Amino acid sequence: MEENMSYSDPKLKIFALNSNKPLAEKIAAEVGVELGKSSVTRFSDGEIQINIEESIRGDDIYLIQSTSAPVNDNLMELLIMIDALRRASAHTINVVIPYYGYARQDRKARSREPITAKLVANMLERAGANSVLALDLHAAQIQGFFDIPVDHLMGAPLLADYFIRNGYTNADTVVVSPDHGGVTRARKLAEFLKAPIAIIDKRRPRPNVAEVMNIVGHVKGKRCIIIDDMIDTAGTITLAAQALKDAGAIEVQVAATHAVFSGPAIERLQNSAIERVVVTDSINLPEAKKIDKLTIVSVGPLIGRAITRIQENKPVSPLFENRFTK
Repeated sequence: MEENMSYSDPKLKIFALNSNKPLAEKIAAEVGVELGKSSVTRFSDGEIQINIEESIRGDDIYLIQSTSAPVNDNLMELLIMIDALRRASAHTINVVIPYYGYARQDRKARSREPITAKLVANMLERAGANSVLALDLHAAQIQGFFDIPVDHLMGAPLLADYFIRNGYTNADTVVVSPDHGGVTRARKLAEFLKAPIAIIDKRRPRPNVAEVMNIVGHVKGKRCIIIDDMIDTAGTITLAAQALKDAGAIEVQVAATHAVFSGPAIERLQNSAIERVVVTDSINLPEAKKIDKLTIVSVGPLIGRAITRIQENKPVSPLFENRFTK
């Protein structure tokens, strides 16, 4: 007679790499677990060495890493950690990417260009990822670059909460998309705020240079909220804000999920017509970039709840179809 064998359910564990430890701690706190023990060091030649300092055999691992600047270092950390988890016999490896680097390279805009967002997806899968949890991908079609499950969270409910708490729900508010591609995002925020939308029609002569052409919608005498998925060099946003002020807007606020803030971004925002910039902590900002105009809302509770629902085989969609409230 064979001895009966019993197996416990896989244990949920959360690990974090170097890109955004503060956010990972908030996520772990929401889930109710401690961050897993691991270390990331460098050899003298710059090669990355990772050690997992506890057993993860048979566990469901959620690995937190934004592939923000330095994007290549953070991406390599992520790939190496996935490989280490796979070789240590993790039950599942679920990659949580609050900010997905290379997302703007999602198509061939001209001849002989790579589609690097797809290449990154291939590498994550090949390394051993079983699923991906992402936040406000620059292009929604990146979900289709993966042949593993992708859950795509939205920042709009979080940003909406901030503006609703601060009284932006009356007829004086207009939500503005900085380009035609962001209309869906603007309409989502406008639905939460019960506000109309406007669109800025612009032409981009070359990368990171935008020229505002026209404003579609009524903004004169209105409080305007420009929403985008990210702020990189802040050229587009600051030009859009000035165009709105020139068109008679009495106030311009900016909301974005990802605070990339590269190059002259901080100086441009500081000297712009923008009164307040509301972003999330999907990217960990150094203190030098936390200017007075900046308000940061955390996506930690949102991602934590998503992880809990995924682990319990519950739908994630309620987290972005409705306003996020604690």
